[in-house]
Amino acid sequence: MLGYRRLERRPSKFAVRYTNLDVLASVVDSTRSWRRHAGLALFLLALATLLVGFARPSMMRLADREEATIVLVIDVSGSMQAEDVEPTRLEAAQRVVRGFMKELPKRFKVGVVAFSETAEVAAPATDDRQLAIDAIDYLYPQRGTAIGDAIARGVEVARAADAGTGGVARPAALLLLSDGSQTEGILLPQEGAARAKSFKIPVYTIALGTPEGIVEFNRFGGTRIIPVPPDPATLRQIATSTGGRFYEAESVGDLREAYDKMGSLVSKVERKQEVTFAFLAGGLVLLLAAAAIAVVTFPRLP
Repeated sequence: MLGYRRLERRPSKFAVRYTNLDVLASVVDSTRSWRRHAGLALFLLALATLLVGFARPSMMRLADREEATIVLVIDVSGSMQAEDVEPTRLEAAQRVVRGFMKELPKRFKVGVVAFSETAEVAAPATDDRQLAIDAIDYLYPQRGTAIGDAIARGVEVARAADAGTGGVARPAALLLLSDGSQTEGILLPQEGAARAKSFKIPVYTIALGTPEGIVEFNRFGGTRIIPVPPDPATLRQIATSTGGRFYEAESVGDLREAYDKMGSLVSKVERKQEVTFAFLAGGLVLLLAAAAIAVVTFPRLP
């Protein structure tokens, strides 16, 4: 580049043989336009691009995950009978989750954990999708909410899916849906989250329901109305501490959107991909462009 600038400033060795200096001045101005330097700039850029290409650069890109274990952890406490999400919170969850499972990649294993005052395995992690769907269909409201125990049981289901793989851990994630705060159980929600984090299993959480949600109980000849608002603060903390995501769902549409987003996240993985070809191709294109500008800018006269 320095040599090029020096040649640009070097005085001419030939005497001017024409007397029309105004014409010569206009010619000199045009030849010193940006077009004279564009070719060199493109040539240098082409060289830099090719050098980067020869270094075999790579970049992170999202790719479809081939295998994974997804454990659906679903609240079946009595508050899931609330009708603020039609027809009820539990029925809405069953409908949306069934559709969600059908969209997952075929090689994904899916397990189901249902929790109320205890956490039970409704279906082990399996690639038999119908088994998991049947387990969802058989869920019914019970009593109590043991979020911490449910997360711990979900971790057990995810780890059991690795049996027979020669010690190779499959990527796993828990998808936890709950509509209330913890009322039962041995482990606190934060303790369950810590267990998931220790095994590098993210927990994606959904707070289902509205602050105005209620359930009605008929006891001793009277009706008792109990407010059952969700507990987004706890579920957000669980997701944040484990590397998952938190969602709020106050309607069936919100719930479906939350599962769609979670499906996109758990179905993708960041992978390093070499992009050498792109840089080499770009460098060759720039070289051709530099050559074309040189031909147009500096034509040879016979």
